[in-house]
Amino acid sequence: MAPERARPKSTAAPKVGFVSLGCPKALVDSERILTQLRAEGYAVSATYKDADLVVVNTCGFIDAAVTESLDAIGEALAENGKVIVTGCLGAKGNIVRETHPRVLAVTGPHATDEVMAAVHQHLPQSHDPHIDLIPPQGIKLTPRHYAYLKIAEGCNHRCTFCIIPSMRGDLVSRPVGDVMQEAENLVKAGVRELLVISQDTSAYGVDIKYRTGFWNGRPLKTRMTELAVALGSLGGSAPLWVRLHYVYPYPHVDEVIPLMADGKILPYLDVPFQHASPRILKAMKRPANSENNLGRIQRWRQICPELTVRSTFIVGFPGETDAEFEQLLDFLEEAQLDRVGCFTYSPVDGAKANELAEQVPAALKEERKARFMETQQRISTARLKQKVGQTLTVLVDTYTTKGAIGRSTADAPEIDGVVHIKPSRSLKAGEFARVKITASDTHDLRGVVA
Repeated sequence: MAPERARPKSTAAPKVGFVSLGCPKALVDSERILTQLRAEGYAVSATYKDADLVVVNTCGFIDAAVTESLDAIGEALAENGKVIVTGCLGAKGNIVRETHPRVLAVTGPHATDEVMAAVHQHLPQSHDPHIDLIPPQGIKLTPRHYAYLKIAEGCNHRCTFCIIPSMRGDLVSRPVGDVMQEAENLVKAGVRELLVISQDTSAYGVDIKYRTGFWNGRPLKTRMTELAVALGSLGGSAPLWVRLHYVYPYPHVDEVIPLMADGKILPYLDVPFQHASPRILKAMKRPANSENNLGRIQRWRQICPELTVRSTFIVGFPGETDAEFEQLLDFLEEAQLDRVGCFTYSPVDGAKANELAEQVPAALKEERKARFMETQQRISTARLKQKVGQTLTVLVDTYTTKGAIGRSTADAPEIDGVVHIKPSRSLKAGEFARVKITASDTHDLRGVVA
């Protein structure tokens, strides 16, 4: 939560509590709302008790997320009583109102203006511009040294297991000049890692036909490759990590691999392959479903041997046969991916895949997930063991008297592994350190300051 600024009791700022759930894209929505709240003179409360009103930013992608969001709304109502709901769950019909009729207002995702209108209605505030100053980078919910940079909203794809487009709409790319200005502000504020996110980062600019924008008076095409080059130039003499997330395996993605090999951006790609069976991928309506992903990964690694590939997969998709699941396991063995997540297919309300025949029994889905993760854990253990003896650059996240915890270029925050460091000197969060790796396990590394 953001710190409060002191002001006379007679003009005490109304306090808004904030609960943020869901993915990094939702987190950026929360940051924008919090920034606007502070810009208008509202204070942010860390507790229900001290808040005059609570905003809950929800997730509604899968059933578990819906349940978590509804529980969070219920808790906020019980503890505070005045609740505004925003986010993806708000776009799923009347489920919020039906479950919690006492909420003050409900909006969908990326709805800063609508949320602020509800706040104005239920908690009016007179703004004092001399007191309520905000930093140029806005209010951030991440640690000071890294930040998510959202470059687009929505998605043009219609994957049959996904309802994101129905909640967030079609792709809308942010003006490249605005993205770069935000990135500059973040770097000036001390951010050492920019995590580039959207629903489909590789499609950035396609909705506006890669229109040329301007940054610092210079033309810049609204396209992922050109954006990556520009972001990579922001660090100056100080190191800056630029990490690409949610990249679909289109042919033009090949263009960013040389940038990684040259150290312009991190050698890291988050590519949600989802499956290996061409028939299943076609049933999922995945973009680039006909691509030779194994061949592409091999070419990427030839250009940039240090490349880390992270991905996610779905097992138990309707109609998935034993043979197609074995094909997925074979893909894992051949691809040797570094970081992998796995989900069992969840019949989300509104998803087209729910209409498909041959739904896979729940017990079989769980069995396949367990086998999938056992295979990947073995692969991950072997790949991390190869790093023992190497000296890696690590970005420190936390430090205690017992040591520090950081991340290598292969580790995105919260979803990948970490590096446990036994330092010979004091380390600070946000500092880069050279660490000699001395041990490894299934997910993490251990080392000493070199």
